Amino acid sequence: MNQMNAESYVTADGRTIGGVVMEMKNITLRFGGVTAIEDISFDIREGEIRAIIGPNGAGKSSMLNVISGFYVPQEGEVWFHGAPRPKMRPYKVAKQGIARTFQNIALFEGMSVLDNVMTGRLTHMKSGMLSQAMWWGKAQREEFENRAQVEKVIDFLEIQAIRKTPVGRLPYGLKKRVELARALAAEPKLLLLDEPMAGMNVEEKEDMSRFILDVNDEFGTTICLIEHDMGVVMDLSDRVVVMDYGKKIGDGTPNDVRNNQAVIDAYLGVSHD
Repeated sequence: MNQMNAESYVTADGRTIGGVVMEMKNITLRFGGVTAIEDISFDIREGEIRAIIGPNGAGKSSMLNVISGFYVPQEGEVWFHGAPRPKMRPYKVAKQGIARTFQNIALFEGMSVLDNVMTGRLTHMKSGMLSQAMWWGKAQREEFENRAQVEKVIDFLEIQAIRKTPVGRLPYGLKKRVELARALAAEPKLLLLDEPMAGMNVEEKEDMSRFILDVNDEFGTTICLIEHDMGVVMDLSDRVVVMDYGKKIGDGTPNDVRNNQAVIDAYLGVSHD
């Protein structure tokens, strides 16, 4: 049986890829007279690292915004766990277990690293405003539980030394890691990463790549990412979907995409033997 069509399979490095978690079915998204996405279909499978690539203006971030619920397509459906997902606000999508980072860092610059990461726990906070203000009983226990989970994430991403530092004082690479920490604090089942390596030097990219692989391996988190660094994409991804001018021009394993002439012509440049 073809692995891409199997219910689940084990990769060469021993990871288990499960069934379809999310499916984009004939998605078309328009802004006025501009078509950002045109009739695109692809799926994301449990436990995989799924990449979306393409030139600038291809519609990648628009697609990520459709997945995360920020945009609602005019045509097509988003299926989640085998059922069509109704129109819903992004915070309700987050409650379904979907978290994301952003292309442009979206952190609270004046707050500490710890407080920024704590905001990732908002969907897990159940007590009311009054009990939170009094910090008593259920609210207090909830605070301790959320703080414990945040500390685990801080340790995992090796940012203990800056946990009390205001984010505005951090270098760019560490800010990107803090944003990843905030997303992980939500304990997502599906993690969306919008250009996690953008603006990083080689060492920072290596660190971020290692953390992405560790998140996938140790937490079993399904990951969908947009990235321009082809070396990173080919090393990290199980499957890659390629967009160009809002259309899908390739979809498959990194090796499939690497050898796809349409992809070479549109994005990867001249092929070298």
